[in-house]
Amino acid sequence: MDFTLDDSLGFIVNRTNTKLKNELLHQFKQYDVTPEQWAVLNRLWEKDGITPKELAEKTFKDMPNIARILEKLVRKKLVVRQPDLVDKRSSQVFLTERGKNLQGILIPIAQSVLEQATLGIGVDEIVELKALLNRIYHNLG
Repeated sequence: MDFTLDDSLGFIVNRTNTKLKNELLHQFKQYDVTPEQWAVLNRLWEKDGITPKELAEKTFKDMPNIARILEKLVRKKLVVRQPDLVDKRSSQVFLTERGKNLQGILIPIAQSVLEQATLGIGVDEIVELKALLNRIYHNLG
């Protein structure tokens, strides 16, 4: 069977993801936020006060990674953890004012990175690409 890594869909998707993450890392550097932290902040901007378990599910990260990311966000004073009033064994994660304020700064930066990445690609093509990538994701279970 003929197989070329450079022509492999998985390799191309991973290479593209790495390039996007590196560009976000570069653009977010002055705000001391990594792409992984950005994903968590983004989910909290959507719905504040969710549990670490929910954050793990919504960001496709495992619990040890979420715990590490949250610890860094707490140290940076971007989020706080408070005991869950319903389940005393768990906690809820809330944005601080500083964390909330980053939304208006980081989202335009991320949009700019995506605009740069999709130069010359039509809106319909982007919609189709997202649909295809989501179909591949769902095909794998």
